Amino acid sequence: MGSWFRMVAAAVAAFAVGGIAQAQSPFPSKPVHIFVPYAAGGAVDILARTLGDVVSRQWNQSVVIENRPGAGGVLASQALAASAPDGYTLIVVASGHPTNAFLYAKLPYDTFKDFTPISLLASSPNILLVKADSPFRTVADVIAQARAKPGSLSFGHAGNGTSTHLAGELLKNLARIDLNAIPYKGGLPAINDLLGGQIPMSFNNGPESVGQIAAGTVRALAVTTASRTPFLPDVPAMAETVPGYDTEVWWGLLGPAGMPPDLVAKLSHDFVAALNTDAVKERLSKLGASPIGSSPQQFDAKIHSDYEKWGPIIKAAGMKAE
Repeated sequence: MGSWFRMVAAAVAAFAVGGIAQAQSPFPSKPVHIFVPYAAGGAVDILARTLGDVVSRQWNQSVVIENRPGAGGVLASQALAASAPDGYTLIVVASGHPTNAFLYAKLPYDTFKDFTPISLLASSPNILLVKADSPFRTVADVIAQARAKPGSLSFGHAGNGTSTHLAGELLKNLARIDLNAIPYKGGLPAINDLLGGQIPMSFNNGPESVGQIAAGTVRALAVTTASRTPFLPDVPAMAETVPGYDTEVWWGLLGPAGMPPDLVAKLSHDFVAALNTDAVKERLSKLGASPIGSSPQQFDAKIHSDYEKWGPIIKAAGMKAE
């Protein structure tokens, strides 16, 4: 019996030591999964994969991108909120993350309490696009037509409450015109219908637009930021025609609530380092996006700021998720 007890004791000790060793293994010691709340090929997907390639080499560990589209990012965010706070499951969200609270009657998570901000990664202006052969050559042309025939014009956008939807609503509000908002399941389907002539114009983010602009299939009438953007220096800012107009789309990295501060700091540091590599800067520039790489605290402040900014506008417009 004595030898049996010694064998059991040795096995327990080995298990305990192995558990401690595993717990103390440097992060990451296994693949890291990053949820993308939208379909492959869009801006969030491109950004996540670009950064994933760089940090995987930094870590010498796989980074797995999981596309989980649906409900404006709610489904992927819900899955993240239910994940272990160990850094092995993250999400890249877009600027619709804080506004979903106003679009859905009830979210399956708390926008603030159930997530850990890691870094505000990058931003891009949205762009008002028309087909290359469109009679509209300026924003003033669009406004004139909308005032001459109220309700005759429509614009496509990536879905109710998305940054591209809000961009159109802001134009309606500040220019005091009537436009019909046509929701799509992402920006690329909106561009497809724009090219097909089903809609006269569309608001899209930079990464979705630059290829079509370069190919000459669409014309950019304006960028939605307060000033012109370096990657489209000849395209006017919307504010040049509509004073006070300013909006953008941003993307940020979140983890589930309860992550250890030292782990959050490491993830923020490593992703900011990736953003600052020449490869990522060049890729983002070609996509019409600018790297940011904020601290966790700055990203948290941005989420709260957008929640306060857009809530009243969404409520006034009566926007609801489909």
